Amino acid sequence: MTKVELYKSRVFVTIIHLCALGQFAYGLYYSSFEVQRSYKLKTSFSRRLVPETFPQKLRFLSYWSLIIQALYYIVSLVNDFVGTNELVPRRAPAIRQFKDWLLSTLAFPVALNVGITFWTLYAIDRELVFPKVLDPVFPSWLNHVLHTNIVVFIVLEMFTSYRAYPSRAKGLTGLAIFMGSYLVWIHIIKHYSNVWVYPVLEVLQLPQRIVFFVAVLGFTFALYLLGEFINNVVWAKEVKLSQRKSN
Repeated sequence: MTKVELYKSRVFVTIIHLCALGQFAYGLYYSSFEVQRSYKLKTSFSRRLVPETFPQKLRFLSYWSLIIQALYYIVSLVNDFVGTNELVPRRAPAIRQFKDWLLSTLAFPVALNVGITFWTLYAIDRELVFPKVLDPVFPSWLNHVLHTNIVVFIVLEMFTSYRAYPSRAKGLTGLAIFMGSYLVWIHIIKHYSNVWVYPVLEVLQLPQRIVFFVAVLGFTFALYLLGEFINNVVWAKEVKLSQRKSN
């Protein structure tokens, strides 16, 4: 079955969205309630490393990314039933416009940023992002939901559903506002707690941290452009054919 046939199959696309939402929603639930109920966590000295309250979880970009993914697939399911998955609808409903904007501006670049950055630092020195003391209390499957499956499903989405990208200026501006707000947020946390959210920041000097933050922002913007490029390449022929038929 080709990507065009998959796109035309509402059932297939809906199933993908249901599987993704079920997984990410359960990941949010488990990380919010079940981890804290673990007997191993209550008796472990690593308890202080595991965020217990919702505000504590919001310190981490991984958690923000999981919320964005869950929101995206909720919007996608609503669009599947009351919106449209046509390639070039004559008048796209508001839910479809929001779905396209959300994936383009946040869901795709943030998911790839989280996944690639996490596993790169993990390969260099896992203690910088996920200390071994967390293994007994933080399930490996939840780690993969947070840092692996978000990439798998959002890349799959790129090949099964077309989206109209916003203008590059609007898309990058939205992404810059989100990432800039997050960087300000972790500096606020540092100011009041005197602890960096990520251990890797503890080992960097100020000039190195500046380079690190600039590199993260630049990398995220590059991922936005990558998503736009993939979308244009994968769907170019189908969009042109659809436009010819509508004329």
